[in-house]
Amino acid sequence: MSPHLRPAPVPFDDETPLRVSVIGTGYLGATHAAAVAEMGFTVIGVDHDPAKIAALEEGEVPFYEPGLPELIRKNIAAGRLSFTTDLGAAVAASDIHFICVGTPQQASSHAADLSFVEGATRAVAAALTHDGLIVGKSTVPVGTAQRLRDMVDELVPTSIHVELDWNPEFLREGYAVEDTLRPDRIVVGGASPWAEGLLRRLYGPAIAAGAPVVTCDLPTAELVKVSANAFLATKISFINAIAEVCEKAGADVSTLADAIGYDARIGRRFLNAGLGFGGGCLPKDIRALTHRAGELGALQAVGLMQQVDEINMAQRQRVVELAMSTCPVNILNARVAVLGVAFKPDTDDVRDSPALNVAAALHLRGALVSVYDPEANATAKRSFPTLTYAASMEAAVTGADLVLVLTEWPEIATADPGALGRLVAHRAIVDARRCLPVQKWMDAGWHIATLGSAETEAPRARRVVVAA
Repeated sequence: MSPHLRPAPVPFDDETPLRVSVIGTGYLGATHAAAVAEMGFTVIGVDHDPAKIAALEEGEVPFYEPGLPELIRKNIAAGRLSFTTDLGAAVAASDIHFICVGTPQQASSHAADLSFVEGATRAVAAALTHDGLIVGKSTVPVGTAQRLRDMVDELVPTSIHVELDWNPEFLREGYAVEDTLRPDRIVVGGASPWAEGLLRRLYGPAIAAGAPVVTCDLPTAELVKVSANAFLATKISFINAIAEVCEKAGADVSTLADAIGYDARIGRRFLNAGLGFGGGCLPKDIRALTHRAGELGALQAVGLMQQVDEINMAQRQRVVELAMSTCPVNILNARVAVLGVAFKPDTDDVRDSPALNVAAALHLRGALVSVYDPEANATAKRSFPTLTYAASMEAAVTGADLVLVLTEWPEIATADPGALGRLVAHRAIVDARRCLPVQKWMDAGWHIATLGSAETEAPRARRVVVAA
């Protein structure tokens, strides 16, 4: 039944308290629940895992995200935030229900696995006891929201007003709390005036601080997140493709990126050549977009995204080859120190991490690989337990024939080359993130190799002149 055939919703005025349930307490859900509670609303986080709920109630999260544990504990203490495994009770006690479950890639294809989104939406619809707004935040293929809306209309009794809309998330790992409390935009797809009013009230503090609100239809809202990620991935693969040209021509890709980045139409961000992108969002999202675009017959998007993906994956092999050519001894039985295995700084996420992939590839070629990451040692060890994990950067590099910088953690980027040089067997380093001050390391007696500079093709010490 269409929403307009249901009874008009009970209006909410500014004095009526809004109660919120958040279905799914993973990375997105836990952050969203804590942030909405921080905005002053009563929030119940729901998950089927009792152990996860018990940990969250103590302010503990199973991943590293700066500021999130403190925000959870603060709002639990204030009485605004709680967690439960009882979805029915949470839905009955709430007016707005956010769907924040995962949409992983299917095991058999690049399509998104929508079983968690469908299951959560179905469960909320079945548990509704009064008027409610269901809001999807998960990243889904275009067309999913309308199908879920139709399903909800079939499941919910006609005496209850229900609406399903889409409000995509734009969280950056390492900055998730800031991105939720102070978003750079709020997208609301498919909302009636009643639903838009509720969401504007919910996001009132962010809107008052200047966050623009984009209202649109359901398909546009679904496409915003994946399109943004696809564009960022394209920028990264573009500069990595140009980096290869720079190597062949004797140019320097970082200086080139600085120069073109001054163009306001281009911008400098995401123009950092190196090992490429990874994590739980960009690779999955561009592949899901490729799959869905193929289903829709949008073949130009398919071709572009496939090329972006191929360039990105090729960077991993290029770093492996650079490491092998830079290593002063045979890679077989060479002692290799890997600094950083998280897919980027300020997270312990190693999903589709190019850094961990390179470390594993060198291990499989016979290198004795010692890994150090400020936060991701434990998560990396669960994914690849046969590597050696060091408790400090100094322990990792001691006796090393070759050092690789694979994640640009500040601790690693600002390391003292003189101090580390006294610990290694050979002063040879591959800076796969182009985050080290090259001249400083060369002055300390290191041979430093990077992607996107002439050293890559013929590794050798070369003075780098930096304009004042």
